[in-house]
Amino acid sequence: MSLLTSLSSGTTGLESSSLELSVVGDNISNANTIGFKAGRAAFEDALTQTVIGGTGEIGLGSRLQSVQKMLTQGALNSTGVATDLALQGNGFFVVAGNHNGQSANFFTRAGQFTVDKDGYMVNLDGLRVQGFPADSSGAVGAAPGDLLVGTASATPKATANILVKANLQSDASILGIGGPPPTFDPANPSSSSNFSTSMTVYDSIGSAHAVQVFFHKSAVGTWDWHAMTDGAGLTGGTAGTLTEIASGGLTFDTSGRLATSTQTSNFSPLGALGPQALNFNFGDPTSVAGSTGLSGVTQFASTSASTFIGQDGFGSGQLSSIRIDATGDINGVFTNGQTRVLGQVAVAGFSGPDQLERVGGNLFQQTQASGQPVVGAPGAGGRASIISGSLEQSNVDLAEQFVRMISAQRAFEANSKTITTADQLLSELIALKR
Repeated sequence: MSLLTSLSSGTTGLESSSLELSVVGDNISNANTIGFKAGRAAFEDALTQTVIGGTGEIGLGSRLQSVQKMLTQGALNSTGVATDLALQGNGFFVVAGNHNGQSANFFTRAGQFTVDKDGYMVNLDGLRVQGFPADSSGAVGAAPGDLLVGTASATPKATANILVKANLQSDASILGIGGPPPTFDPANPSSSSNFSTSMTVYDSIGSAHAVQVFFHKSAVGTWDWHAMTDGAGLTGGTAGTLTEIASGGLTFDTSGRLATSTQTSNFSPLGALGPQALNFNFGDPTSVAGSTGLSGVTQFASTSASTFIGQDGFGSGQLSSIRIDATGDINGVFTNGQTRVLGQVAVAGFSGPDQLERVGGNLFQQTQASGQPVVGAPGAGGRASIISGSLEQSNVDLAEQFVRMISAQRAFEANSKTITTADQLLSELIALKR
């Protein structure tokens, strides 16, 4: 009987409206959930019946077809926390571990990450962020895995090259002992030299050695230099006594340009690999074809002064902070001033991302309909780039959700009227027997 059918149709309408309200309520409750993607209830008509003797069909109500995931981009909110990551574009972070009793790879847009006590980058539930670990030289590997970033350290590098830029006063007096001409006195370096500058050099185990370079004018346009350090840090040295570890000579032409440069070194640091060769670069002497003689040490009439001292060594260092760029590279900043890539955060793309299954905890799991994850570097292959120090907010539009709520409420009321009207008609039909 069609009246009974109308009762069934009204019931399915009530159920559909209730499910719509459930989806809307879920969206509203997650309006402030980081990385949340809103759902949209999609309905379809139920199986129909053909009208006897007619050519049409009568529907039997509605039913939920699917709750579609709306994967539109959420707004980005800056947090200033280096390990907070947001995705700009398509894709998901990959995290691995145990969730609800299942150990697997899961996918998320929530980038609230931190570093745990073991040094691994993890989400707030302790699942480890997946990426491409780097070796001790900073080379990123090709095999994905857990990102161990908190235990990194920087190994020392022995100084090999030293760059000195300075001016030596052209009319400086010729100082020293003995003579003629007076020579440099290693026992009294300050009184037998015209100018000195200082620097720090490092040995193979990262020990720092304070070095002073004394410049002694021996003739017009001719200087000798002597690099000296405390003997306490040298094999066979005497503590408190300056010992020469390198020396050489400089000559200048009448324009104050460096003409020639010579040097020797005998640096043997205590307890480290030695002898350690030190190459002092005082510029480009004009004796070399194509050189100007003006890039390093010059001899002009102005007062002697150093303008730049540089060297390529450094001591050991501990990790002080990390920075993550748009390509997912995790750069470790160490206490010795060095920076090294520790790994790269991975991003996964899917051919059917809206077919992923929600498993709670801001996580998704792949399904047959979603396809296999294509894991790679951020910003490549159509995958999202990474914004460090930011989080992606929920993409729930509260105004839209309230409109849908009103619509579902009115639909529920209308379907309830269908049921009450059918009930009244059935009551009239039963009353005919009385």
